[in-house]
Amino acid sequence: MSHYDDLETRSQDEREAAQLAELKKQLAQVEAAPGSCLAPGSLGSLAELSTLPVLRKSQLGEWQAAQRPFGGIRVSNVAQIFQSPGPIYEPGGVSRDWWRMGRFLHACGIGTSDIVQNCFGYHLTPAGHIFENGARAVGAVVIPAGTGQTDLQVRAAADLGSTAYAGTPDYLKVILDRAEEMGESLSFTRAAVGGGALFPSLRQEYADRGITCLQSYATADLGNIAYEAPNPGDPTAPPEGMIIDEGVIVEIVRPGTGDPVPEGEVGEVVVTSLNPDYPLIRFATGDLSAILSGRSPCGRTNSRIKGWMGRADQTTKIKGMFVRPEQVADLVARHPEIRRARVVADREGEQDVMIVQVEADGGHEGSWAESVSAVLKLRGKIERVSSLPNDGLVIEDRRDYG
Repeated sequence: MSHYDDLETRSQDEREAAQLAELKKQLAQVEAAPGSCLAPGSLGSLAELSTLPVLRKSQLGEWQAAQRPFGGIRVSNVAQIFQSPGPIYEPGGVSRDWWRMGRFLHACGIGTSDIVQNCFGYHLTPAGHIFENGARAVGAVVIPAGTGQTDLQVRAAADLGSTAYAGTPDYLKVILDRAEEMGESLSFTRAAVGGGALFPSLRQEYADRGITCLQSYATADLGNIAYEAPNPGDPTAPPEGMIIDEGVIVEIVRPGTGDPVPEGEVGEVVVTSLNPDYPLIRFATGDLSAILSGRSPCGRTNSRIKGWMGRADQTTKIKGMFVRPEQVADLVARHPEIRRARVVADREGEQDVMIVQVEADGGHEGSWAESVSAVLKLRGKIERVSSLPNDGLVIEDRRDYG
């Protein structure tokens, strides 16, 4: 398979030297933001990156609350501003492959002959724009479909001959199943997914339907961090790990610290973005992963991570939306009768489901359901329980990532 550019096949020494030069430019560009203690230009190697402080999203929120919109971080070439829960604001650009998603779509085999049905959200969230920007970088035509309205999604895919899907892993199945009910035959052959876990059984179901499905790991703040690529020797086999993008430096650190862990050990993903428009140095994602040994059989030479392995904190993603402990606390605060509550993420029929377990003295499930929708921005099943385990969990993920 051809590569997106020569950066993907350079030696590790070449990569580290180039990234160190870019990093020094980034540090020189960063002015002293509130709470920052960066020392521009002081690094002699990428290994010394670990001497700099870790930036957490909570800090970003505090900085932004003090100085809107980006907390004093020097940002340039801003074309869009997005909002994440908090609220936290992220900039967006419209220059070619600003979020580096084109590299992933190219690995998926998507190019100038494709029509991409982009089912990521476009409202306030950057996901839709991230994938559209990447699709433009590889020359594909984009249908900005957004989320929901499944019947119209089927109609558009059938009428326009969509060949590639972009969206959360499980929504493609909803479209395909609805198309069968409507008697429509769709032309999807590739799927580029993110925003949630791609479970092995769902990947296999797509393969059985003639659709190659690969996933990326990206965030609103950082853009593409890592991505899957097929094995040329066996394109039907699930990829081994995710290749780190060329535009970021990834460290795996011991959760709660900034100390790198040995190769293969699970820790928190900390990312330094080399995007000069929005420099984020040692940004903690809150996600868990580990570095895989060896190189990808596809010929790309950058390191790989095992993929998403859970959260370093209890924040989790359900149906493509983050659910945070502070949101559960807000839910409890709205109802004096609720003693404790727990959000449970599970799977039913290859789709994410959310269960909200409530321990309360009286109260009504209907009013709780309204608050769940308002606070968590998701609908979930309300389950009254006599007592919750005394284990400190407010978010429990029961999904099997094996």
